[in-house]
Amino acid sequence: MISTANITMQFGAEPLFENISAKFGNGNRYGLIGANGCGKSTFMKILSGALTPSSGNVSITPGEKLGVLSQDQFAFEQYSVIDVVIMGDRKLWEVKQERDRIYSLPEMSEDDGMKVAELESEFAEMDGYTAESRAGDILIQAGIEEEFHFGLMQQVAPGWKLRVLLAQALFANPDILLLDEPTNNLDIHTINWLAEELNQRKCTMIIISHDRHFLNSVCTHMADIDYGELRVYPGNYEYFLEASGLIREQLLANNAKKAAEISELQDFVNRFGANASKAKQASSRAKKMDKITLDEVKSSSRMSPSIDFGEGKKLHRQALELKELSHGFDGETLFAGGNLLLEAGTRLAVIGENGVGKTTLLRCLVQELEQNEGIVKWSENASVGYCPQDSTTDFDNDLSIFDWISQWRTVKHDDLMVRGILGRLLFTADDANKKARNCSGGEKNRLLFGKLMMQDINVLVMDEPTNHMDMEAIQALNDALKVYTGTLIFVSHDREFVSSLATHVIDVKDKQLVSFQGTYEEYLDHQKKMLMVNL
Repeated sequence: MISTANITMQFGAEPLFENISAKFGNGNRYGLIGANGCGKSTFMKILSGALTPSSGNVSITPGEKLGVLSQDQFAFEQYSVIDVVIMGDRKLWEVKQERDRIYSLPEMSEDDGMKVAELESEFAEMDGYTAESRAGDILIQAGIEEEFHFGLMQQVAPGWKLRVLLAQALFANPDILLLDEPTNNLDIHTINWLAEELNQRKCTMIIISHDRHFLNSVCTHMADIDYGELRVYPGNYEYFLEASGLIREQLLANNAKKAAEISELQDFVNRFGANASKAKQASSRAKKMDKITLDEVKSSSRMSPSIDFGEGKKLHRQALELKELSHGFDGETLFAGGNLLLEAGTRLAVIGENGVGKTTLLRCLVQELEQNEGIVKWSENASVGYCPQDSTTDFDNDLSIFDWISQWRTVKHDDLMVRGILGRLLFTADDANKKARNCSGGEKNRLLFGKLMMQDINVLVMDEPTNHMDMEAIQALNDALKVYTGTLIFVSHDREFVSSLATHVIDVKDKQLVSFQGTYEEYLDHQKKMLMVNL
């Protein structure tokens, strides 16, 4: 069990959170949630010991091991991948290091010999001789091929380093596991593996994630930070939304009853307070009224943007045609033989493992890249809006937020309307004068949505649009796309997002574009049936 006693964290005049006392244990899996900036990652760092709180303390049941997902993906560049995983068992790694140091000495003294004998015994008791094999098994499950296991971490692509660090956190079979955004940069297949892996483990977990499906499939409890306070709810994220809403409604209903009672008592006091025969009754009611207190019901600190992509000129029948589309780099083919007729109004999800070419495919579709072979043919009336995964070039300027989004204004957009769009996207009047390039990842995404909202488009192409977004913004985007009547082509690793939107799927695998007419869940069922047939 890991517990906190009166934890307060203060960076400025106002505390980030105050007097948080909580217990996390019994093998429960807690989703730590809250609005961006509420202090989730700070709280997690305090739990891990990486950060000291302003006041209060953290305690762990003696003898229990703590596992933490490292947030620095570049901290182990000079170590081999297999060693980075073994480091997850700190004691084993220390023993191994000292043992290897003694063996590397040019000459070993008698004391060294006795010491290494002790270390060998300890190493054996900790199952050290199977460490590489066990670490390798986890890496394989995480999608890291054996050929990379003994290479250096600096040779591992950034999108894959997280998998190694996940294997590190899992390696020692910790009693308590802290995972801050474990699904970042993972494809859907690996996220599914991680969810299954975590569900099989018996340890207590605290998880920060913006992936709703992941939280629903893994978590047994939700720990919500709001207004600097933490409240734990039993159940997964979906249950939390329902339960927290019901609790708020109940508090408001109780307050309404109390307010009605206070009004009735006050009315009696006003009418009969000066009446000698009823003065005693009026006094009694006044005292009763003073004892009634209304519960404090704060509105959540969470805020949702208002996103609406409107409706451009309606396309009829066909939106896009692909003929023998092929692309690759340096002689290496990513995908080939892509053929597709996409009907207008379709919501096409492009899925596949990391590195197979999903982003490259989208860049070919919007003609940011010229394909090696084949034809990309849009409908004559198609007006395509693109939201890239990497928006670095979009913000490579010194424009203010107001001037940045004004680049796409038309004659119908006066200053008031532009500021209105910024307001709907949660930018204040003061924010409008800030440099757009200094915005956070989530803020930049919202500006990209604003750019699309200002254009008359009938096709949306979006590459990982939920990256860097909080739950409320993801849900707002999800809702906006559900009612969008144009054609949507998107890449996302958010299972809930894909499942709720896709009416057509392209799976980029084995260097082919595998097309499936149907929802994502239907595609998964189809894949399972095909697997059974081939057994």
